[in-house]
Amino acid sequence: MGSVATEPATLIVLVSTRAVLTKPDDTLVLSPATIAVSPDTGKIVSIVPEILPRSFFSSSTTYVDHGSKLLLPGLVDAHVHLNEPGRTEWEGFNTGTKAAASGGVTTVVDMPLNAIPPTTTLAGFQEKLKAAQGQCWVDVGFYGGVIPGNADELIPLVEAGVRGFKGFLIESGVDEFPAVSSSDIELAMQKLKDTPTTLMFHAEMIPPITDSVGDDVLHSEPPLAPKGELTSYSTFLESRPPSFETYAIEEIISLAHTAPNLHLHIVHLSAIQAIPMLKAARASGVNITAETCFHYLGLASDNIPDGDTRHKCCPPIREMTNQDGLWEELSAEDSCIKTVVSDHSPCTPELKLLPEHIQNGHESHDEAYCSCSDSDSESEFARPQIKHSDSGIDVRPQASERLNPFKTAPPAVEGQGDFFAAWGGISSVGLGLPILHTTALERGRAGEKVPDILDIVRLTSQATAKQVGLSHRKGGLKVGLDGDVCVFDDAEEWTLKSGDMRWKNKCSPWEGKRFIGRVRETWVRGQKVFEYGQGQRGFVCGKPVGLPITEKRTV
Repeated sequence: MGSVATEPATLIVLVSTRAVLTKPDDTLVLSPATIAVSPDTGKIVSIVPEILPRSFFSSSTTYVDHGSKLLLPGLVDAHVHLNEPGRTEWEGFNTGTKAAASGGVTTVVDMPLNAIPPTTTLAGFQEKLKAAQGQCWVDVGFYGGVIPGNADELIPLVEAGVRGFKGFLIESGVDEFPAVSSSDIELAMQKLKDTPTTLMFHAEMIPPITDSVGDDVLHSEPPLAPKGELTSYSTFLESRPPSFETYAIEEIISLAHTAPNLHLHIVHLSAIQAIPMLKAARASGVNITAETCFHYLGLASDNIPDGDTRHKCCPPIREMTNQDGLWEELSAEDSCIKTVVSDHSPCTPELKLLPEHIQNGHESHDEAYCSCSDSDSESEFARPQIKHSDSGIDVRPQASERLNPFKTAPPAVEGQGDFFAAWGGISSVGLGLPILHTTALERGRAGEKVPDILDIVRLTSQATAKQVGLSHRKGGLKVGLDGDVCVFDDAEEWTLKSGDMRWKNKCSPWEGKRFIGRVRETWVRGQKVFEYGQGQRGFVCGKPVGLPITEKRTV
């Protein structure tokens, strides 16, 4: 896997009795390793599958012995909403990439929404790149968006270096990113059919087979008012049945002939009922894959308390039996689920409309509602009013009923605990590795077949890098790739507390969960960015070292 016979005078050398290495045929192996990275190029220059002693290297070498802790390639989280510019009170490049780094994620790929402007035009992309300058603690790639009327922007965005494109088949929840019709999808496929990119879909649609609502179906309006208490998770879950996903995926597959060589991808797959149709399409030659998310694999609707809107996302977290099916598919040899991602989609705590008993149990009001300083965020009142419709029903409090979250904690307001009024999104970037590792251990102890550490690396690093055309740089411990390394103590037990959350707003359904396995260090291109318990809340490099990835995709 490499030699150190001609090593440069200065090296970064990391050693461990256990490392997940990428072999020449791209298979993964667990092995002792001595990994040398050039601090000049940031590239891995040699890997020896044994422990070489400190004395083997020159005195100028930085040599770190990690004992039996796992050395893993840095994770590539291919689904993150950083929301900058425009909604920096929700998240931003600085805080979002810090959170990623704290969890061993060395590359994130930013979604085209919920920033303002969205990345649906070349001008919008340039604004986003300007906003990212000097703020990123890990490397950041970018997706473009497909919306009605922007077909002529797609090729310029490809040329500018976006890693793929995303469109919604149902309303996104923000007005500046409307849903696409079948004709919009077909036009996008025609534009992109000869490019090395990925066309991705939020695959939910209102099925036409329901109580008649006439032409409202065409606009993804709710087919019926919710039946049941709006604070009951079961009411919300029933409003987004699996048929929303299967109908959308069926529509996408029906259009695939338009661009037979174009890679199609279903983001955040939730419903296992879609798996057979995806497998059948793949067997027939359709170039389509899917991802699922950490929250679908680690959370289940059976255990969601009434009013705990931290769990709201779309598609929804489904029953434990559905979760069982997702885990089973991950281990299938012909699995259609190729990657696991966070879909980190944060907002301000007030938009989650948490009931007081959850707010109080979560943390003090001052911490919960003043989670970032005025210097790095904007007041909610500084933003235009955002119509919120990702649940298909808009019952949010009006602006006059809301308080500035950076001045006072909100009193009880209409809509608290309402799953239909709350923003849909889960904050979890940087938590994926402990979530997967812990849940796999628990399921394995129950006798289930589960992914091992090699599979986890494949799903969260190697395959995600491939999905966005970065396998030549990211996703493996292999000579010539970037020196992105995650140091993981797979035995340490810990409980997630508010202070462990490094994203901007400390609101997540994972709070209070006990994990087995903690990221101890994160290295980005040979630079140690994060070390748990050291520096400033773990950050040890003084300033952000991440770079925007804008190279034109070639594969």
